[in-house]
Amino acid sequence: MHRSAPRLSRILACAAVPVMLVAVGCSSDSGSDAKKATGSSSSSDAAGAEPTKPAVEPAKFTDLPDACTSIEKKTVKDLVPEAKKKGGTAGRSSDLSVRGSCSWNGLDDKGVNGSQYRWLSVAFTRFDSDQSLGSGAARATEDYTKQVAKEKASEGAQKVAAAAATGIGDEATAITYKLNKTDEDFEYATVVARTGNVVVTLTYNGAGYAGSKTPSAADILKGAQKAAKEAVGKVDATAGSGSAEATPPAGEAEKDDKKGDEKAASEATPKS
Repeated sequence: MHRSAPRLSRILACAAVPVMLVAVGCSSDSGSDAKKATGSSSSSDAAGAEPTKPAVEPAKFTDLPDACTSIEKKTVKDLVPEAKKKGGTAGRSSDLSVRGSCSWNGLDDKGVNGSQYRWLSVAFTRFDSDQSLGSGAARATEDYTKQVAKEKASEGAQKVAAAAATGIGDEATAITYKLNKTDEDFEYATVVARTGNVVVTLTYNGAGYAGSKTPSAADILKGAQKAAKEAVGKVDATAGSGSAEATPPAGEAEKDDKKGDEKAASEATPKS
């Protein structure tokens, strides 16, 4: 009986060895599988991660000048001698730091010698830099191109011509054409310019009434370029002033401007 006890212990010890080996083997395999799974997950995450986009260039201008004071009083007087409102008529805008406009119109009545009508308008649009949309300058360049194309396609325009307007902002184009309305021939000149992240659109036109001659295309273009240069200069003077704000939805701003432009246009055309 005493001899059987040690023998029983040895048998139990030997029987336990395979169980331990199995446990160790399972533990080892589990660690290996976990390591493989972790490595696979890390590789997948690394492959799916998007590269960091470079920061866009900050916008040069964070504010706009007052459109109605962007053109010198003397220039307005020369271009629109008998303006109804010397200080101009401001267009509506939901945010004047992003979009602003102003217009002047008047009829210089010379009695039996006829009358001369003139219209002058200026509009500013500023673009902020946006990580998803691009830099303010790039966005302004895109809008500048669209505005030039829009002016070239003006409804009813005849003899349309476009040429670079040197010395006005970073880039500028002058578009000229003739247009017949209210049974009179009008001469038009529009200068679309870009300076930094701001697009400036200036339009000047005129007509002769009651037998008075239509103003020359050269004089209208010269006046438009002079006024456009002053307007762009006022934008440049705002560099570093104001505070950058997010651009409001374009649809809302355009609706406000369109209402203001339509109201001004209804008052602009003289009655024959």
